[in-house]
Amino acid sequence: MTEAIEIKCPGCGARVSIGQKECEYCHNPVVISTFNSVYDMPMPTVNKYVGTYRKELMEHPDSMELNNSIAMCYLKLKMYDKAVTAFEAAMEDNFDNSETFFYAAVCLLGGKKAFLAPRPVINKIEEYINAALMIEPRGIYYYFWAYIKYDFYERKFLNTNPNYRACLNEAYNAGVSDNDVQRLFQILGVPVPSVF
Repeated sequence: MTEAIEIKCPGCGARVSIGQKECEYCHNPVVISTFNSVYDMPMPTVNKYVGTYRKELMEHPDSMELNNSIAMCYLKLKMYDKAVTAFEAAMEDNFDNSETFFYAAVCLLGGKKAFLAPRPVINKIEEYINAALMIEPRGIYYYFWAYIKYDFYERKFLNTNPNYRACLNEAYNAGVSDNDVQRLFQILGVPVPSVF
């Protein structure tokens, strides 16, 4: 249940509740619940949101909504370490937002190829992907997992089950779109593997 926390709208400064989807005055989102909400935002606007959320988190450090919102903004700004910390704070009592777990997994790569990640980081990524898939089996989650299975395991000749082909199959069966794939690899900052 969302706690009734009042904040200043990151868009216009009006008093709003984090329970509202958008500000009744400027019609901007009050909290960022999905990455799509912040994906097309210009950087100055994202920075404004970060400033608002940072200030509000001083008074409400355990707010799942505020932590998740600032994490999405940090991800957009490619501040991966801060994003992971905020996503993990949002995960504390949140077992119904699959994107929180998914984007935390994405952030753990820190803008680098999976091939370069140490094994404990890959293990944590897979833990988060599995959590996201248990909440909601979306095609893009399987696609990201296929990328991890290919770039980390297949390229290092390590056995893994399921392998990247099985994960890709699941992604297509779950209806992954080309737009989702493009967006994912833009966020990751790496090229789509040629075998995909």
